[in-house]
Amino acid sequence: RAILAEGWADEAFIDSRTEGLADLRASVEPWTAEAAALVSGVPAEDILRAARIYALGLRRDQVDGPAPGTRGNSTVLYAMGITQRAHGTDAVKTLANLVMVAGQIGRPATGLNPLRGQCNVQGACDMGGLPNVLPGYRPVTDAEARRRALEAWFGEAAGRPADLPDRPGLTVVEMTEAARSGRVRAMVIMGENPMLMDPDLGHVEEGLRALDFLVVQDLFLTETAQLAHVVLPAAAFAEKDGTFTNTERRVQSLRKALDPPGQAKPDWWVLCRIGERLGERLGRRTRWDYSGTAEVFRELAGVTPTYAGIRHERLGLEGIQWPCPSPEHPGTPILHRDRFTRGLGRFHAVGYRPPVERPDAEYPLVLTTGRSLFHYHAGSMSRRSEPLDWREPRAYAEVHAADAERAGIRDGGVCLLTSRRGSIRVQARVGDRVPEGVVFVSFHFREAPANLLTHALELDPEARMPELKVCAVRLESLRPARERAG
Repeated sequence: RAILAEGWADEAFIDSRTEGLADLRASVEPWTAEAAALVSGVPAEDILRAARIYALGLRRDQVDGPAPGTRGNSTVLYAMGITQRAHGTDAVKTLANLVMVAGQIGRPATGLNPLRGQCNVQGACDMGGLPNVLPGYRPVTDAEARRRALEAWFGEAAGRPADLPDRPGLTVVEMTEAARSGRVRAMVIMGENPMLMDPDLGHVEEGLRALDFLVVQDLFLTETAQLAHVVLPAAAFAEKDGTFTNTERRVQSLRKALDPPGQAKPDWWVLCRIGERLGERLGRRTRWDYSGTAEVFRELAGVTPTYAGIRHERLGLEGIQWPCPSPEHPGTPILHRDRFTRGLGRFHAVGYRPPVERPDAEYPLVLTTGRSLFHYHAGSMSRRSEPLDWREPRAYAEVHAADAERAGIRDGGVCLLTSRRGSIRVQARVGDRVPEGVVFVSFHFREAPANLLTHALELDPEARMPELKVCAVRLESLRPARERAG
Protein backbone atom coordinates (compact mmCIF):
# COMPACT_ATOMS: atom_id res chain seq x y z
CA ARG A 1 0.00 0.00 0.00
CA ALA A 2 2.80 2.41 0.87
CA ILE A 3 4.51 1.81 -2.49
CA LEU A 4 1.29 2.59 -4.35
CA ALA A 5 0.28 5.56 -2.19
CA GLU A 6 3.70 7.24 -2.15
CA GLY A 7 4.32 7.02 -5.89
CA TRP A 8 7.12 4.44 -5.63
CA ALA A 9 5.43 1.86 -7.91
CA ASP A 10 6.93 0.99 -11.31
CA GLU A 11 3.99 2.17 -13.39
CA ALA A 12 5.56 1.24 -16.73
CA PHE A 13 6.14 -2.33 -15.57
CA ILE A 14 2.63 -2.60 -14.13
CA ASP A 15 1.02 -1.32 -17.36
CA SER A 16 2.97 -3.59 -19.70
CA ARG A 17 3.50 -6.75 -17.67
CA THR A 18 0.62 -7.22 -15.21
CA GLU A 19 -3.14 -7.34 -14.74
CA GLY A 20 -5.55 -6.99 -11.81
CA LEU A 21 -4.04 -3.91 -10.13
CA ALA A 22 -7.45 -2.37 -9.36
CA ASP A 23 -8.48 -5.33 -7.19
CA LEU A 24 -5.12 -5.30 -5.40
CA ARG A 25 -5.30 -1.55 -4.77
CA ALA A 26 -8.76 -1.90 -3.22
CA SER A 27 -7.67 -4.81 -1.01
CA VAL A 28 -4.66 -2.98 0.47
CA GLU A 29 -6.30 0.43 0.85
CA PRO A 30 -7.35 -0.09 4.51
CA TRP A 31 -3.84 -1.21 5.44
CA THR A 32 -2.10 2.03 6.23
CA ALA A 33 1.32 1.75 7.84
CA GLU A 34 -0.32 2.63 11.15
CA ALA A 35 -2.91 -0.16 10.79
CA ALA A 36 -0.24 -2.67 9.81
CA ALA A 37 1.86 -1.62 12.80
CA LEU A 38 -0.95 -2.51 15.19
CA VAL A 39 -1.11 -6.07 13.82
CA SER A 40 2.57 -6.75 13.14
CA GLY A 41 4.28 -4.85 15.94
CA VAL A 42 6.60 -3.21 13.39
CA PRO A 43 6.65 0.61 13.79
CA ALA A 44 4.84 2.48 11.01
CA GLU A 45 7.89 4.56 10.17
CA ASP A 46 9.95 1.39 9.65
CA ILE A 47 7.30 -0.01 7.30
CA LEU A 48 7.38 3.17 5.20
CA ARG A 49 11.17 3.27 5.15
CA ALA A 50 11.41 -0.40 4.12
CA ALA A 51 8.85 0.16 1.35
CA ARG A 52 10.90 3.02 -0.11
CA ILE A 53 14.21 1.15 0.12
CA TYR A 54 12.76 -1.95 -1.54
CA ALA A 55 10.71 -0.29 -4.27
CA LEU A 56 13.45 2.08 -5.41
CA GLY A 57 16.30 -0.38 -4.90
CA LEU A 58 18.27 2.05 -2.74
CA ARG A 59 21.89 1.49 -1.83
CA ARG A 60 23.03 2.01 1.74
CA ASP A 61 24.33 5.49 0.94
CA GLN A 62 21.01 6.47 -0.69
CA VAL A 63 18.62 5.42 2.07
CA ASP A 64 18.20 8.81 3.72
CA GLY A 65 18.81 10.98 0.67
CA PRO A 66 16.69 12.10 -2.29
CA ALA A 67 15.28 9.49 -4.64
CA PRO A 68 17.79 8.52 -7.36
CA GLY A 69 17.00 9.10 -11.01
CA THR A 70 17.02 5.38 -11.85
CA ARG A 71 15.50 2.46 -9.98
CA GLY A 72 18.03 0.11 -8.40
CA ASN A 73 17.67 -3.64 -7.90
CA SER A 74 16.04 -5.30 -4.88
CA THR A 75 15.38 -8.97 -4.23
CA VAL A 76 13.00 -10.86 -1.96
CA LEU A 77 14.35 -13.96 -0.21
CA TYR A 78 11.88 -15.86 1.93
CA ALA A 79 12.06 -19.02 4.01
CA MET A 80 9.72 -21.34 5.90
CA GLY A 81 8.55 -18.70 8.35
CA ILE A 82 6.44 -17.48 5.43
CA THR A 83 5.18 -20.81 4.09
CA GLN A 84 4.73 -23.05 7.13
CA ARG A 85 1.37 -21.54 7.98
CA ALA A 86 -2.25 -22.34 7.33
CA HIS A 87 -2.30 -19.29 5.01
CA GLY A 88 1.21 -19.63 3.59
CA THR A 89 0.10 -19.56 -0.04
CA ASP A 90 -1.57 -16.20 0.58
CA ALA A 91 1.70 -14.93 2.05
CA VAL A 92 3.67 -15.97 -1.04
CA LYS A 93 1.05 -14.39 -3.32
CA THR A 94 1.40 -11.20 -1.29
CA LEU A 95 5.16 -11.23 -1.84
CA ALA A 96 4.55 -11.73 -5.57
CA ASN A 97 2.27 -8.66 -5.47
CA LEU A 98 5.06 -6.69 -3.82
CA VAL A 99 7.62 -7.76 -6.44
CA MET A 100 5.36 -6.80 -9.36
CA VAL A 101 4.19 -3.49 -7.89
CA ALA A 102 7.83 -2.42 -7.61
CA GLY A 103 8.85 -3.99 -10.93
CA GLN A 104 11.62 -5.82 -9.12
CA ILE A 105 11.76 -8.90 -11.33
CA GLY A 106 13.39 -9.99 -14.57
CA ARG A 107 16.70 -8.24 -13.88
CA PRO A 108 19.88 -9.32 -12.06
CA ALA A 109 19.54 -9.37 -8.26
CA THR A 110 15.75 -9.07 -8.32
CA GLY A 111 12.85 -11.50 -8.11
CA LEU A 112 11.08 -13.68 -5.56
CA ASN A 113 13.36 -16.42 -4.28
CA PRO A 114 12.47 -19.19 -1.81
CA LEU A 115 15.32 -20.26 0.47
CA ARG A 116 14.84 -24.02 0.48
CA GLY A 117 15.19 -25.83 3.78
CA GLN A 118 17.52 -28.54 2.46
CA CYS A 119 20.03 -28.80 -0.35
CA ASN A 120 17.92 -30.52 -3.02
CA VAL A 121 14.33 -29.59 -2.19
CA GLN A 122 14.17 -27.67 -5.47
CA GLY A 123 15.40 -30.67 -7.44
CA ALA A 124 12.97 -33.04 -5.73
CA CYS A 125 10.05 -30.75 -6.61
CA ASP A 126 11.30 -30.36 -10.20
CA MET A 127 11.35 -34.15 -10.56
CA GLY A 128 7.74 -34.59 -9.44
CA GLY A 129 8.29 -35.13 -5.71
CA LEU A 130 4.92 -33.51 -5.00
CA PRO A 131 1.53 -35.22 -4.78
CA ASN A 132 -0.17 -33.26 -7.57
CA VAL A 133 2.33 -33.01 -10.43
CA LEU A 134 4.45 -35.03 -12.82
CA PRO A 135 8.10 -34.06 -13.43
CA GLY A 136 8.33 -30.48 -14.64
CA TYR A 137 5.24 -29.42 -12.63
CA ARG A 138 2.74 -30.77 -15.16
CA PRO A 139 -0.53 -31.55 -13.34
CA VAL A 140 -1.44 -35.21 -12.90
CA THR A 141 -4.92 -34.23 -14.05
CA ASP A 142 -3.54 -33.38 -17.54
CA ALA A 143 -4.25 -36.42 -19.75
CA GLU A 144 -1.79 -35.30 -22.44
CA ALA A 145 1.00 -34.88 -19.87
CA ARG A 146 0.30 -38.37 -18.53
CA ARG A 147 0.36 -39.82 -22.05
CA ARG A 148 3.71 -38.20 -22.85
CA ALA A 149 5.20 -39.44 -19.59
CA LEU A 150 4.05 -42.99 -20.29
CA GLU A 151 5.54 -42.95 -23.78
CA ALA A 152 8.85 -41.58 -22.53
CA TRP A 153 9.06 -44.12 -19.71
CA PHE A 154 7.68 -47.23 -21.37
CA GLY A 155 7.46 -46.68 -25.14
CA GLU A 156 4.49 -46.32 -27.44
CA ALA A 157 2.95 -49.59 -26.24
CA ALA A 158 2.74 -48.33 -22.69
CA GLY A 159 -1.02 -48.02 -22.49
CA ARG A 160 -3.54 -45.31 -21.81
CA PRO A 161 -2.98 -42.09 -19.81
CA ALA A 162 -5.28 -43.60 -17.19
CA ASP A 163 -2.46 -46.03 -16.35
CA LEU A 164 -0.92 -43.18 -14.33
CA PRO A 165 -2.87 -41.68 -11.40
CA ASP A 166 -5.11 -38.85 -12.57
CA ARG A 167 -5.78 -37.25 -9.20
CA PRO A 168 -3.46 -35.71 -6.61
CA GLY A 169 -2.13 -37.86 -3.82
CA LEU A 170 -1.61 -37.00 -0.16
CA THR A 171 0.80 -34.59 1.49
CA VAL A 172 2.88 -35.64 4.51
CA VAL A 173 0.37 -34.49 7.13
CA GLU A 174 -2.49 -36.05 5.18
CA MET A 175 -0.58 -39.35 4.97
CA THR A 176 -0.18 -39.36 8.74
CA GLU A 177 -3.90 -38.91 9.23
CA ALA A 178 -4.61 -41.58 6.61
CA ALA A 179 -2.32 -43.99 8.47
CA ARG A 180 -4.12 -43.28 11.75
CA SER A 181 -7.45 -44.09 10.12
CA GLY A 182 -6.15 -47.19 8.32
CA ARG A 183 -6.45 -45.80 4.78
CA VAL A 184 -2.66 -45.95 4.32
CA ARG A 185 -1.20 -49.30 5.39
CA ALA A 186 2.49 -49.04 4.48
CA MET A 187 5.13 -46.36 3.96
CA VAL A 188 8.70 -46.00 2.73
CA ILE A 189 10.39 -42.98 4.33
CA MET A 190 13.70 -41.84 2.83
CA GLY A 191 16.03 -39.44 4.62
CA GLU A 192 13.30 -37.80 6.68
CA ASN A 193 12.54 -37.90 10.40
CA PRO A 194 8.85 -37.12 10.91
CA MET A 195 9.08 -38.25 14.54
CA LEU A 196 10.96 -35.02 15.20
CA MET A 197 10.02 -32.66 12.35
CA ASP A 198 6.29 -33.06 11.72
CA PRO A 199 3.62 -31.18 13.69
CA ASP A 200 1.83 -32.74 16.66
CA LEU A 201 4.24 -35.60 17.25
CA GLY A 202 1.72 -37.50 19.34
CA HIS A 203 -0.46 -37.93 16.26
CA VAL A 204 2.56 -38.73 14.09
CA GLU A 205 3.57 -41.58 16.38
CA GLU A 206 0.01 -42.93 16.38
CA GLY A 207 -0.01 -42.94 12.59
CA LEU A 208 3.37 -44.63 12.16
CA ARG A 209 2.61 -47.28 14.80
CA ALA A 210 -0.71 -48.04 13.08
CA LEU A 211 1.01 -49.01 9.81
CA ASP A 212 1.19 -52.67 8.82
CA PHE A 213 4.65 -52.11 7.33
CA LEU A 214 7.13 -49.26 7.67
CA VAL A 215 10.46 -49.05 5.82
CA VAL A 216 12.94 -46.30 6.68
CA GLN A 217 15.98 -45.58 4.56
CA ASP A 218 18.48 -43.35 6.38
CA LEU A 219 22.08 -42.84 7.50
CA PHE A 220 21.36 -43.38 11.19
CA LEU A 221 18.83 -45.07 13.44
CA THR A 222 16.69 -41.96 13.84
CA GLU A 223 13.60 -41.62 16.04
CA THR A 224 11.51 -42.61 13.01
CA ALA A 225 13.77 -45.52 12.08
CA GLN A 226 13.32 -46.94 15.58
CA LEU A 227 9.63 -47.52 14.70
CA ALA A 228 10.39 -49.23 11.37
CA HIS A 229 9.94 -52.90 10.52
CA VAL A 230 12.87 -52.66 8.07
CA VAL A 231 15.74 -50.15 8.04
CA LEU A 232 17.71 -49.74 4.81
CA PRO A 233 21.20 -48.20 5.10
CA ALA A 234 21.59 -45.17 2.85
CA ALA A 235 24.68 -43.50 1.43
CA ALA A 236 25.47 -39.92 2.43
CA PHE A 237 25.83 -37.06 -0.07
CA ALA A 238 29.63 -37.46 -0.29
CA GLU A 239 29.25 -41.20 -0.95
CA LYS A 240 27.23 -41.05 -4.18
CA ASP A 241 26.92 -39.42 -7.60
CA GLY A 242 23.99 -37.39 -8.87
CA THR A 243 22.77 -33.81 -9.02
CA PHE A 244 21.46 -31.16 -6.67
CA THR A 245 19.30 -28.25 -7.85
CA ASN A 246 19.40 -25.11 -5.73
CA THR A 247 17.06 -22.16 -5.23
CA GLU A 248 18.37 -20.31 -8.31
CA ARG A 249 17.43 -23.36 -10.42
CA ARG A 250 21.09 -24.29 -10.87
CA VAL A 251 21.54 -28.02 -11.51
CA GLN A 252 24.89 -28.96 -10.02
CA SER A 253 26.94 -32.13 -10.31
CA LEU A 254 27.42 -34.26 -7.21
CA ARG A 255 30.52 -36.42 -7.39
CA LYS A 256 31.30 -39.33 -5.12
CA ALA A 257 34.25 -38.65 -2.82
CA LEU A 258 34.09 -41.66 -0.48
CA ASP A 259 32.84 -45.22 -0.58
CA PRO A 260 29.76 -45.79 1.58
CA PRO A 261 30.42 -47.85 4.71
CA GLY A 262 29.18 -51.38 5.28
CA GLN A 263 26.08 -52.27 3.29
CA ALA A 264 25.01 -48.66 2.67
CA LYS A 265 23.86 -47.97 -0.90
CA PRO A 266 22.83 -44.89 -2.94
CA ASP A 267 19.13 -44.13 -3.09
CA TRP A 268 18.66 -44.86 -6.80
CA TRP A 269 20.14 -48.35 -6.38
CA VAL A 270 17.90 -49.15 -3.41
CA LEU A 271 14.78 -47.97 -5.25
CA CYS A 272 15.66 -50.09 -8.26
CA ARG A 273 16.08 -53.19 -6.11
CA ILE A 274 12.73 -52.53 -4.44
CA GLY A 275 11.17 -52.12 -7.88
CA GLU A 276 12.55 -55.43 -9.03
CA ARG A 277 11.21 -57.24 -6.00
CA LEU A 278 7.79 -55.69 -6.46
CA GLY A 279 7.72 -57.24 -9.92
CA GLU A 280 7.21 -53.99 -11.83
CA ARG A 281 7.48 -55.03 -15.48
CA LEU A 282 5.60 -52.31 -17.36
CA GLY A 283 6.44 -51.63 -21.01
CA ARG A 284 8.76 -53.63 -23.21
CA ARG A 285 11.80 -53.82 -20.99
CA THR A 286 12.67 -53.80 -17.34
CA ARG A 287 13.02 -50.24 -16.07
CA TRP A 288 15.28 -51.05 -13.14
CA ASP A 289 18.52 -51.92 -14.94
CA TYR A 290 20.17 -48.48 -15.01
CA SER A 291 23.94 -48.28 -15.20
CA GLY A 292 24.13 -45.26 -12.92
CA THR A 293 22.77 -41.83 -12.08
CA ALA A 294 23.69 -40.36 -15.48
CA GLU A 295 21.28 -42.76 -17.17
CA VAL A 296 18.59 -42.07 -14.57
CA PHE A 297 19.03 -38.32 -15.13
CA ARG A 298 18.84 -38.71 -18.91
CA GLU A 299 15.47 -40.40 -18.54
CA LEU A 300 14.26 -37.72 -16.13
CA ALA A 301 15.30 -35.02 -18.61
CA GLY A 302 13.22 -36.79 -21.24
CA VAL A 303 10.03 -36.24 -19.25
CA THR A 304 10.88 -32.84 -17.74
CA PRO A 305 10.75 -30.09 -20.41
CA THR A 306 12.71 -27.55 -18.36
CA TYR A 307 15.57 -30.09 -18.01
CA ALA A 308 15.41 -31.38 -21.59
CA GLY A 309 18.85 -30.11 -22.62
CA ILE A 310 20.70 -30.95 -19.40
CA ARG A 311 23.02 -33.96 -19.14
CA HIS A 312 25.57 -34.95 -16.51
CA GLU A 313 28.42 -34.36 -18.95
CA ARG A 314 27.30 -30.74 -19.56
CA LEU A 315 27.23 -29.64 -15.93
CA GLY A 316 30.95 -29.05 -15.35
CA LEU A 317 31.86 -27.04 -12.26
CA GLU A 318 29.29 -24.26 -12.67
CA GLY A 319 26.14 -26.26 -13.44
CA ILE A 320 23.26 -25.14 -15.65
CA GLN A 321 20.17 -23.17 -14.68
CA TRP A 322 16.86 -24.39 -16.02
CA PRO A 323 14.89 -23.94 -18.20
CA CYS A 324 17.31 -25.51 -20.65
CA PRO A 325 15.12 -26.83 -23.48
CA SER A 326 17.82 -28.26 -25.79
CA PRO A 327 21.39 -29.63 -25.66
CA GLU A 328 22.66 -26.42 -27.30
CA HIS A 329 20.87 -24.09 -24.86
CA PRO A 330 23.16 -22.40 -22.28
CA GLY A 331 20.53 -22.31 -19.54
CA THR A 332 18.51 -19.41 -18.14
CA PRO A 333 20.17 -17.37 -15.38
CA ILE A 334 17.26 -14.92 -15.05
CA LEU A 335 13.57 -15.78 -15.40
CA HIS A 336 10.78 -13.47 -16.54
CA ARG A 337 12.97 -10.98 -18.42
CA ASP A 338 10.31 -10.09 -20.97
CA ARG A 339 7.19 -12.00 -19.98
CA PHE A 340 5.79 -14.31 -17.33
CA THR A 341 5.00 -17.96 -18.02
CA ARG A 342 1.27 -17.16 -18.10
CA GLY A 343 1.82 -13.98 -20.13
CA LEU A 344 0.77 -11.13 -17.86
CA GLY A 345 1.58 -11.35 -14.17
CA ARG A 346 -1.59 -11.51 -12.11
CA PHE A 347 -2.08 -9.53 -8.93
CA HIS A 348 -3.95 -11.37 -6.17
CA ALA A 349 -6.21 -9.48 -3.79
CA VAL A 350 -5.30 -11.27 -0.56
CA GLY A 351 -6.86 -10.34 2.77
CA TYR A 352 -5.23 -10.67 6.19
CA ARG A 353 -6.13 -13.78 8.19
CA PRO A 354 -4.83 -14.34 11.72
CA PRO A 355 -3.15 -17.57 12.87
CA VAL A 356 -5.38 -20.57 13.50
CA GLU A 357 -4.42 -20.88 17.17
CA ARG A 358 -4.07 -17.58 19.02
CA PRO A 359 -3.04 -16.84 22.61
CA ASP A 360 -5.69 -16.82 25.32
CA ALA A 361 -5.83 -16.74 29.11
CA GLU A 362 -4.75 -20.39 29.46
CA TYR A 363 -2.02 -20.27 26.80
CA PRO A 364 -0.98 -16.61 26.68
CA LEU A 365 2.20 -16.78 24.57
CA VAL A 366 2.99 -17.45 20.91
CA LEU A 367 5.50 -20.22 20.16
CA THR A 368 7.51 -20.07 16.97
CA THR A 369 10.19 -22.56 15.97
CA GLY A 370 13.30 -22.55 13.82
CA ARG A 371 16.94 -23.49 13.45
CA SER A 372 20.00 -22.99 15.58
CA LEU A 373 23.12 -21.75 13.81
CA PHE A 374 24.97 -24.84 14.97
CA HIS A 375 22.55 -27.64 14.02
CA TYR A 376 20.76 -28.86 10.95
CA HIS A 377 17.16 -30.02 10.57
CA ALA A 378 16.49 -33.07 12.82
CA GLY A 379 20.06 -33.06 14.13
CA SER A 380 20.62 -36.59 12.81
CA MET A 381 24.03 -35.54 11.45
CA SER A 382 24.95 -32.30 13.19
CA ARG A 383 24.32 -33.60 16.71
CA ARG A 384 26.76 -36.43 16.01
CA SER A 385 29.46 -33.83 15.34
CA GLU A 386 31.31 -33.38 18.63
CA PRO A 387 32.31 -29.72 18.09
CA LEU A 388 28.77 -28.72 17.13
CA ASP A 389 27.18 -30.66 19.96
CA TRP A 390 29.69 -29.15 22.40
CA ARG A 391 28.71 -25.67 21.20
CA GLU A 392 24.94 -26.29 21.37
CA PRO A 393 24.31 -29.43 23.44
CA ARG A 394 20.73 -28.90 24.61
CA ALA A 395 17.36 -27.45 23.73
CA TYR A 396 16.58 -23.92 24.79
CA ALA A 397 13.74 -21.41 24.71
CA GLU A 398 14.38 -17.74 24.00
CA VAL A 399 12.07 -15.70 26.28
CA HIS A 400 11.58 -11.97 26.61
CA ALA A 401 12.65 -10.58 29.97
CA ALA A 402 9.15 -9.35 30.84
CA ASP A 403 7.59 -12.76 30.18
CA ALA A 404 10.35 -14.47 32.16
CA GLU A 405 9.79 -12.19 35.14
CA ARG A 406 6.06 -12.89 35.16
CA ALA A 407 6.74 -16.64 35.13
CA GLY A 408 9.49 -16.46 37.74
CA ILE A 409 12.11 -17.72 35.29
CA ARG A 410 15.76 -16.75 35.36
CA ASP A 411 18.30 -16.87 32.55
CA GLY A 412 19.75 -20.40 32.27
CA GLY A 413 17.02 -21.93 34.39
CA VAL A 414 14.79 -24.82 33.39
CA CYS A 415 11.24 -24.05 32.30
CA LEU A 416 8.19 -25.96 31.13
CA LEU A 417 6.51 -25.09 27.84
CA THR A 418 3.00 -26.46 27.42
CA SER A 419 0.54 -26.35 24.52
CA ARG A 420 -2.75 -28.15 23.98
CA ARG A 421 -0.75 -31.10 22.59
CA GLY A 422 1.88 -31.64 25.26
CA SER A 423 4.81 -30.25 27.29
CA ILE A 424 8.59 -30.03 26.98
CA ARG A 425 11.35 -29.04 29.45
CA VAL A 426 13.93 -26.59 28.09
CA GLN A 427 16.60 -24.22 29.27
CA ALA A 428 15.50 -20.55 29.30
CA ARG A 429 17.54 -17.87 27.56
CA VAL A 430 16.18 -14.57 28.78
CA GLY A 431 16.74 -11.35 26.85
CA ASP A 432 15.31 -9.14 24.13
CA ARG A 433 16.02 -11.23 20.99
CA VAL A 434 12.33 -12.13 20.79
CA PRO A 435 9.41 -9.71 21.29
CA GLU A 436 7.35 -9.76 24.43
CA GLY A 437 4.63 -12.39 24.12
CA VAL A 438 6.73 -14.67 21.86
CA VAL A 439 8.82 -17.75 22.70
CA PHE A 440 11.32 -19.25 20.24
CA VAL A 441 12.41 -22.91 20.39
CA SER A 442 14.75 -24.69 17.96
CA PHE A 443 13.49 -28.02 16.66
CA HIS A 444 16.69 -30.11 16.55
CA PHE A 445 16.52 -31.77 19.97
CA ARG A 446 14.80 -35.09 20.59
CA GLU A 447 15.08 -34.53 24.38
CA ALA A 448 12.71 -31.54 24.03
CA PRO A 449 10.95 -31.93 20.69
CA ALA A 450 9.41 -28.59 19.73
CA ASN A 451 6.94 -30.25 17.38
CA LEU A 452 5.31 -32.06 20.28
CA LEU A 453 3.70 -28.65 20.85
CA THR A 454 2.81 -27.60 17.30
CA HIS A 455 -0.41 -28.49 15.53
CA ALA A 456 -2.03 -29.46 12.24
CA LEU A 457 -5.46 -28.11 13.14
CA GLU A 458 -5.89 -26.46 9.76
CA LEU A 459 -3.92 -26.90 6.53
CA ASP A 460 -3.27 -24.34 3.84
CA PRO A 461 -6.12 -24.90 1.34
CA GLU A 462 -3.74 -24.97 -1.64
CA ALA A 463 -0.34 -26.18 -0.39
CA ARG A 464 -1.81 -28.39 2.39
CA MET A 465 0.92 -27.08 4.70
CA PRO A 466 0.35 -27.09 8.49
CA GLU A 467 0.93 -24.05 10.68
CA LEU A 468 4.26 -25.12 12.14
CA LYS A 469 5.39 -21.57 12.95
CA VAL A 470 2.59 -20.39 15.27
CA CYS A 471 0.88 -22.01 18.24
CA ALA A 472 -0.27 -20.92 21.70
CA VAL A 473 1.76 -21.99 24.75
CA ARG A 474 2.07 -21.51 28.49
CA LEU A 475 5.44 -20.87 30.17
CA GLU A 476 6.16 -22.07 33.71
CA SER A 477 9.21 -22.16 35.95
CA LEU A 478 10.38 -25.50 37.33
CA ARG A 479 12.15 -23.90 40.26
CA PRO A 480 10.53 -24.48 43.66
CA ALA A 481 8.23 -21.66 44.71
CA ARG A 482 10.51 -20.66 47.64
CA GLU A 483 13.43 -20.14 45.25
CA ARG A 484 11.31 -18.03 42.89
CA ALA A 485 10.17 -15.92 45.84
CA GLY A 486 13.78 -15.48 46.93
